[in-house]
Amino acid sequence: MAAISPQHTFDGDIFSAPLVHTDRNLFACIEPDYKPFIPANSLRRMTRMLKMGLTAAIRCVQDSGITAPGPIVTGTGKGSLQDTEKFIKEIEQYKETALNPTPFIQSTYNSVNGLIALQQQCTGYNNTFVHRGFSFENALLDSIMLLAEGAPHTLTGAFEEITAEHFYIKSRIGHWKQEQIDSRELYAHLSPGSISGEGAAFFLLTGTPTQQSQASITGFRMLYKPAADKLRAVLQEMGAGTDLIITGRNGDSNYEHYYREVDACFPALTQVPFKHLCGEYDTAGAFGLWLAAGILKAQQLPGQWYPMPLQLPAHINSILFYNHFQGEQHVIMRLERV
Repeated sequence: MAAISPQHTFDGDIFSAPLVHTDRNLFACIEPDYKPFIPANSLRRMTRMLKMGLTAAIRCVQDSGITAPGPIVTGTGKGSLQDTEKFIKEIEQYKETALNPTPFIQSTYNSVNGLIALQQQCTGYNNTFVHRGFSFENALLDSIMLLAEGAPHTLTGAFEEITAEHFYIKSRIGHWKQEQIDSRELYAHLSPGSISGEGAAFFLLTGTPTQQSQASITGFRMLYKPAADKLRAVLQEMGAGTDLIITGRNGDSNYEHYYREVDACFPALTQVPFKHLCGEYDTAGAFGLWLAAGILKAQQLPGQWYPMPLQLPAHINSILFYNHFQGEQHVIMRLERV
């Protein structure tokens, strides 16, 4: 697996990497050096979202030791916003004449998948899901079905970016906090809205464990606008016997009551949030899954990333992962140690 995020997640050891924080309610990714992954003649024509998605995918394949990734399945809520905004601005600027087609081509949601396939010379199954808070999870579900049907492995990921224009638009409808806060104090500022973020995360999934396996997904549920009793029942079913809980808590008072269901179901278990590390966005669950798998594999937490005290169990054999997007799309997963 590989992730490009607002933290130092792409290169080096995350357990010694310092915590990156923001006081602008907006988290931008720490971008790596793209030259080892993308040819120079292609690099100068690509926007940052395409570069982040393609580079994370290539690193993921390289680290897996597999030469051809097979099916490529991704999810994104908005795709390349930079290209989309550029194309729309040029429509107005040039009065719908003499438009440059490149921003339009790169603004399509499946442009990252196409670049990955071209770079890796893949001619197999290739699909992109665009479904708001279920975008990555639908890609994950599709990958699980492909593995069940006999695919040896799949390259599955998600990507999202934030721009100044998109941040402003969503601030007008209350998605972000009105007050400027330090991301390290996100959970102490319980008020409407959260902080924005972005990122790209990719996973090489197999149906059976290998020596490179980080973790195993043994339970997976998606719930759309669940009633409180339904959510509670699924949490209790999926979380029975787990050692740790990772949640998408984000300091938004409008939806805090969902996470209080977790508190009520598992009062004795340690909960580890992750939105102060990456911000809130449609496919933030991919970053959360990346973090959960890394914790399971290493049997430790990047403690310097957590300003609050956390008491971890001596052995972490299973993790309950719970996240939701705007109170509508809810995802519950169970991960187990390989």
